[in-house]
Amino acid sequence: MSTQRTVPGATGKGIRFLSRDDQGGRPDGVQVILHKGHAFIGHMFADGFSVVDVRDALNPKTVAFVPAPKNTRSHHLQIAGDILIAVNGPNIWAMQQYATQADYYGKSLIDAVQTEQPFAAGVRVFDVSQPASPREIAFLHLPGFGAHRIWWVGDRYAYVSVHFEGFIDHVLAIIDMSDPAKPTLAGRWWLPGMHRAGGEEKPASFGKRTALHHLISAGNLGYAAWRDGGFTVHDLSDPVHPKLLSHRNYSPPFGGGAHTPLPLPGRNLLILADEATASNCANGLAYTWIVDVRAPENPVSIATLPTPTEEDFCAKGAKFGPHNLHENRPGAFQSEDLIFATYHNAGLRVYDIRDAFQPKQLAYFMPPAPERIVDQRPNPAKVIQSCDVYVDVNGVMYLTDTNAGLYVLQYEGL
Repeated sequence: MSTQRTVPGATGKGIRFLSRDDQGGRPDGVQVILHKGHAFIGHMFADGFSVVDVRDALNPKTVAFVPAPKNTRSHHLQIAGDILIAVNGPNIWAMQQYATQADYYGKSLIDAVQTEQPFAAGVRVFDVSQPASPREIAFLHLPGFGAHRIWWVGDRYAYVSVHFEGFIDHVLAIIDMSDPAKPTLAGRWWLPGMHRAGGEEKPASFGKRTALHHLISAGNLGYAAWRDGGFTVHDLSDPVHPKLLSHRNYSPPFGGGAHTPLPLPGRNLLILADEATASNCANGLAYTWIVDVRAPENPVSIATLPTPTEEDFCAKGAKFGPHNLHENRPGAFQSEDLIFATYHNAGLRVYDIRDAFQPKQLAYFMPPAPERIVDQRPNPAKVIQSCDVYVDVNGVMYLTDTNAGLYVLQYEGL
């Protein structure tokens, strides 16, 4: 825990540092969600998730670590009401399944992961009515290489990216959460060509790695990002049988990595972040697209968010470019004019998209290099890799990093 009010080496504009927490000595963080004044943080390398009491934003305190089974990551999670769902899948880095990060992003799971080491595959459900004491109430086993990311805001159905046996990579699973203690698989959807055991041939258009990262729903529409497979728009009028309305892919000529599809339904816009997947911009720059989805059967890209230019980020080391977006969850800060985005070695960015054709950067915060490296991937660089951000209703931002712990920040533009 740190109570200092400045961070040596940090730079920024329009964002004030409040505090930092090392998450109980496990500074690797991926997804973060706030619940009852506590930040729940999934880990990239430490198998499990942590709970940080942030009711005093100036003095955060790690109060719990919930371990996952051996060799199992719980890096992504969702909370609605007092129920938390965490993914379970192999900790591919600890199990040394990849020689390089390029292998992870460039190959389908079924062609890359070969292991007899034990791990859990599926989703695990917890009661978090007492945030400092999560209590497991269910586990849904999904045979294969497990789940990756979830979208669930308390409705009957959760949308989960899951690798099932016989598929080349993660596809869409619809999980019935009507009884959180007894989750069930209610439906599946995939791009044609992903079911290898079903005799489907992978189309040449799939690119290096086609896999569902996750789907976010808005009303009766769903927006899904498929890494190098582009993005899709679905009619969810029948939630367990999604109907494809459109499919677009910008790779090639762009690098792919479609990661976070954030719908802004009041403006008929989609913000689509393509994840930067290679160190030192080896695959070119990655972008965050603004897509006009007034006609969901014909989405049209109209702009990209400005690429940070304060320094030569491609030369800085590690990955530079988009990762996650604040997802306007119920109970969080919600805006269709402000976009909060993590940019790996360029830190956290805040954008004004009131003019969707000419978005502007309003604020940013770049933490200093991490004090130590816990990254288990080959040849990690000692630079920040800002990963996820959650913004509360008062503009307090919770920023995770691959190595640097939790930053608590205040956006000063509200």
